[in-house]
Amino acid sequence: MASTPQLFDVVIVGSGAAGLTAALSLAPRFRVAVIAKAGLSEGSTAWAQGGIAAVLEEGDTFESHVEDTMIAGAGLNNRDTVEFVIGSAPGAIDRLVALGVPFNVEGNALHLTREGGHSHRRIVHVDDATGHAVQVALEAAAAAHPNITLIPDMVAIDLITSRHGERYSGDGHVWGIYAHNRRTRRVEAITGRATILATGGAGRAYLYSTAPRGATGDGIAMAWRAGCRISNMEMMQFHPTCLWNLEVKNFLITEAVRGEGGQLKLPPGVPNGGHRFMPDFDARAELAPRDIVARAIDHEIKRLGLDYVHLDISHMPADFVRGHFPTIHEKLLSLGIDMTKEPIPVVPAQHYTCGGILVDRDGRTDLPGLYAAGECTQSGLHGANRLASNSLLECFVYGEAAAAHITAHWDELPPVPPVRGWDESRVSDSDEEVIVQHNWREIRRFMWDYVGIVRTTKRLERAEHRIRLLRREVEDYYGNFRVTPDLIELRNLIEVADLIVRSALKRKESRGLHYTLDYPRALARAEDTVLLP
Repeated sequence: MASTPQLFDVVIVGSGAAGLTAALSLAPRFRVAVIAKAGLSEGSTAWAQGGIAAVLEEGDTFESHVEDTMIAGAGLNNRDTVEFVIGSAPGAIDRLVALGVPFNVEGNALHLTREGGHSHRRIVHVDDATGHAVQVALEAAAAAHPNITLIPDMVAIDLITSRHGERYSGDGHVWGIYAHNRRTRRVEAITGRATILATGGAGRAYLYSTAPRGATGDGIAMAWRAGCRISNMEMMQFHPTCLWNLEVKNFLITEAVRGEGGQLKLPPGVPNGGHRFMPDFDARAELAPRDIVARAIDHEIKRLGLDYVHLDISHMPADFVRGHFPTIHEKLLSLGIDMTKEPIPVVPAQHYTCGGILVDRDGRTDLPGLYAAGECTQSGLHGANRLASNSLLECFVYGEAAAAHITAHWDELPPVPPVRGWDESRVSDSDEEVIVQHNWREIRRFMWDYVGIVRTTKRLERAEHRIRLLRREVEDYYGNFRVTPDLIELRNLIEVADLIVRSALKRKESRGLHYTLDYPRALARAEDTVLLP
């Protein structure tokens, strides 16, 4: 028997920076549910090392930050969006300070560091674990608010739209989500007059990724199935410096290591071993935008048959290194690497989804009642490549923007109609879970091999063919067996993999993060790739 729907004013799917920012903004007036697919702190926000970009240094300007963002984004950004987000950054930092985020200070001012692509020091940070500090502060504030209900261990399956109501309206209005409760193993309806997707990116579509285990593109896939446009999914950012280690697969070495003097070098034992190679590729060397640095490392690895290259900051004073990067230093020591004395082996890994659900300045999607914020969106901020430390900033600004629009237009949102419960009467438990795991591994492998840093049309078509085969298998499995968290995520991975490949095939140029050997030059006019449902 279906459970009775839980009714709130606003349903927020995702408990990271974007979701909790929106919740805290809405809570003075509305009853808010914040849904997490696992633990509340297990999303990407807590993993962010670098910091938050904001114009706070004397001599820096909003115009300079805008230009840096546009250059990194290869002109694909929406300038109005970029100006809106960057102009909102100092206010976002002030609100985080008020929440108690313990940002590093120098004298009477916040300490600022510099990262690749930035022309000034403008990165506010908490040592090298900014995201964790932000998550702790936001989570504590949300848990203390009586109007916010935090609901962990709920795996979102699909959006509840007007077709799920007892009276079909046909306008696609979204009334919340159906979600699988990990504890009871039942599907529940969680409803509200407005819904915000803050579900993060789709990094786990790739074999090597710095993203957490749950980054399976759930919000993007659900929005697409419900009828939203999806944009620029081919723009997958690969972070240049992920630790190469046979035991630890996704430990990020923050951009700030290069910003504070770290150099990329060829390892010993190869021709020209020890050579600092980034100046050969770009005048900005290690401070070039991420797409350029990642392609340079990928080029050297493939050219010389390497497993990794070296990131070396050992020429800097040991106290300086330990003081700026305590978390990384401690983690590496536990693995037998002393970054104050020796280089760090690094490789590129998928890091950030620059495309996603198309949203406007208020975080609105194509469907009434549905908003989105953060990495699951394509707001126009990042363009063809995200500038370092603009990601958390986008979460704060768009979490606030979505909340503000809901508040201002609350009376225009109709009350939740009667909603049908989830029907599990026609399905059974499966004894073939191994198939789900096998298909998951297959997707991640062919996406890494065929839809990675350097692409070709033939590789993309091979990936497309495999997606078609797997989709039929997954749809059959989904239609006949009771849903599980792994099956839900597999279904979403197939969806986002398809969106990435279709977007990549549609772009007949190389721009930013999308580099194809068949179309190596950029077109004169930059245009978004938009997929229609």
